[in-house]
Amino acid sequence: MRTHLILIFVLLCASLAVAQVTVQSFDGLSAGSLGATKSFNADANGAVGTKQYLEWVNSAYQGYNKTTFAKVFPSPVMGDTPWRNAGMPDCFGSGGDGIILFDHLASRWVIGTRHGQGTYFYCIAVSNSDDLTAPGFGWSAYELPLNPILGQNSLGHAYFADFPRLGTWADGYYVSIDLEDPDNGFREVGVVVCAFDRTSMLAGATARTPQCFRNPSTITGSLFLAHSLLPADIEGTVAPPANAAELFVSIQNPSGTGTISSTLNFWKFHVDWVTPANSTFSAPIVKPVSSYTPGCYAAAQPANTICVPEPSSATSGFLLDSLGDRLMHRFAYRRFLTPTAVQSYLVTQTIQVNPAVSRSQTAIRWYEFRPGGVLANTGMINPATDTNYRFMPSAAQDKNRNMAVGYSVSDTTLHPAIKVSTLSLSPLSAPTEVNIVTGNGDQENSSSWGNYSSMTVDPVDGCTFWYVNQYDRTNQTGTAISWSTRIAKFKLPTCL
Repeated sequence: MRTHLILIFVLLCASLAVAQVTVQSFDGLSAGSLGATKSFNADANGAVGTKQYLEWVNSAYQGYNKTTFAKVFPSPVMGDTPWRNAGMPDCFGSGGDGIILFDHLASRWVIGTRHGQGTYFYCIAVSNSDDLTAPGFGWSAYELPLNPILGQNSLGHAYFADFPRLGTWADGYYVSIDLEDPDNGFREVGVVVCAFDRTSMLAGATARTPQCFRNPSTITGSLFLAHSLLPADIEGTVAPPANAAELFVSIQNPSGTGTISSTLNFWKFHVDWVTPANSTFSAPIVKPVSSYTPGCYAAAQPANTICVPEPSSATSGFLLDSLGDRLMHRFAYRRFLTPTAVQSYLVTQTIQVNPAVSRSQTAIRWYEFRPGGVLANTGMINPATDTNYRFMPSAAQDKNRNMAVGYSVSDTTLHPAIKVSTLSLSPLSAPTEVNIVTGNGDQENSSSWGNYSSMTVDPVDGCTFWYVNQYDRTNQTGTAISWSTRIAKFKLPTCL
């Protein structure tokens, strides 16, 4: 009887943990705050550090006080500042697809972004402090010429370096970059992965040559169905086991005329900085999962995942891109030593609710994996009370094994909104959805939406989630660019 009462109490606590979430949120960077440097693609993401929260949009960044939400800098800081200060002109300009992370093990900020047109560079910078307001705060900046790694198509043109993904690991900073053929509709034909010398970069020293691999090693021009690899990114202050290889994960898009998949791909990157020839990047390790149709996927247009409606879609003709053909930022890793030793990897994707109806309502699928891609838990976020499209997710977990997933929500009667669902991973509970902000307008002139929405956890308390995504305060029409971003902060009451 006593055992049963304890079990009931534990389950009740898990239920309360996901039911009593109080959210604080505030507006982050917006198109209006960027002036002439704004672009249609917000690509909002960010990370919480020990002292502040740092947000990125496509051309600038801004820090915020974690308690008052006051801006750290008087105005947005141009995104190329670390490389301008270092005198690296290859990385000047707005760049694109930038990501900000916080290295929990070293308490440093990390920024990575792609630069160039025709001649490409990956530009990465590491802060010298965890405090954006510290006297002498600055960045150690580095650049990697990409063209020799990307390769060329049959016309002699470099493959376009697109959609870079960045992750922090104990032995390096890891990035994956999609290869797209500029002479074939920017069809994805492969991927490049690179490891950067974290140890030297944290010291502000000259870094050893990044180690890179391309897959496939010989590009044939065939559509690359393992779209956009995600490198694992450490959450929390417990390091992975010594010499643990970095793990990447990717979707496996349907092949041929089908629309259903039932596997994901895992890749192991072992880097040897002493003897680079010993470094390895594995062939994909294929793991089964519950069958899925990627969000907005159509066999006739596998690279077109645009189907999310807005109230204005019937008249504007614009739908939003679900990015259902790839897994979404981040591949969040956390290691637990007690009460049970567990290594946990979280990742999310957008899937189609009804595979039989082309480009139907979308929902969020989440996964928890163990090392090597062993599936531990999975579930779907799709409340049965509405027909809204949920897309653009990002997930993380706190030190008590609670997970939060943030995402966008839109439909023919709902302006794009931002919501979050929380649940317990141990014991597993049902998700509870909370609204962050409901938009007042639609994006009527671009399908690109929130590509790098980001959920992270405070490294100090291990409990407080921070989430950032895009929304519209007013209709964005014609040539106008008027998007906004929203940053949310919350924690579950049982995490102390």
